[in-house]
Amino acid sequence: MINKPLILITNDDGIHAKGIACLVEAMKEYGDLVVVSADESHSGMSHAITVKKPLYLKDMGEKDGVRYYMTNGTPVDCVKLALHTVLHRYPDYIVSGINHGSNSSTSVHYSGTLGAAREGALNGIPAIGFSLLSYESDADFTECHKIIKVVFEDVLKNGLAPDVYLNVNIPYTDKVKGIKYCRQGKGKWVEDFIERTDPRGRQYFWLTGHFENLEPEATDTDEYYLDNDYASVVPCSIDATDSVSLKENKNYEL
Repeated sequence: MINKPLILITNDDGIHAKGIACLVEAMKEYGDLVVVSADESHSGMSHAITVKKPLYLKDMGEKDGVRYYMTNGTPVDCVKLALHTVLHRYPDYIVSGINHGSNSSTSVHYSGTLGAAREGALNGIPAIGFSLLSYESDADFTECHKIIKVVFEDVLKNGLAPDVYLNVNIPYTDKVKGIKYCRQGKGKWVEDFIERTDPRGRQYFWLTGHFENLEPEATDTDEYYLDNDYASVVPCSIDATDSVSLKENKNYEL
């Protein structure tokens, strides 16, 4: 008898988020699922790990054949705990999400959802991060199921290159037109801090802002396809070396 693939599922919105419940449902047919997620949202944690306080892990039991664990750690902590304390072996795949909100363009660098996928790739495990372009806690994830199915089945069939993970974003629409492999768009967050005063007279700040597409005329980016109701798939690499600069072959003498 051939064993089913072991699939680790996590996210950055917490174990009670609707997005992770939808991801679990979509992935059930593909293998044995184990969920390790946080007790609260860790959105924007990127690749943060916990080193200055203890991590706790609670076995939440099994539901419909899926084992659940909850921790106080970040998304990357969830992956590390799963690999080293929860699972009897490395999982065959890591799937993260479904994130509530976009992780397209430069948001890949801030996202805890993608941090978890990146940690998978760092450990040689094929990994995918899924996001839906809605921040609503009760968003409709219906269109996500078919996108997850197509993308994951492609990874099942063809695998991923070493050190590569996928950043998948899904437009919030009643009808996704298709799925496009594409490059990451150039953009930035225009940030602002709202200044307030607490009841004790202490000054504090809330980070806010908006995303700005720096190449609005480009027709080959994730931002372009998402704006036109296509799901985007951006293959991301662990290697951060800039190959163009490397070709300059600079050598410095001391």
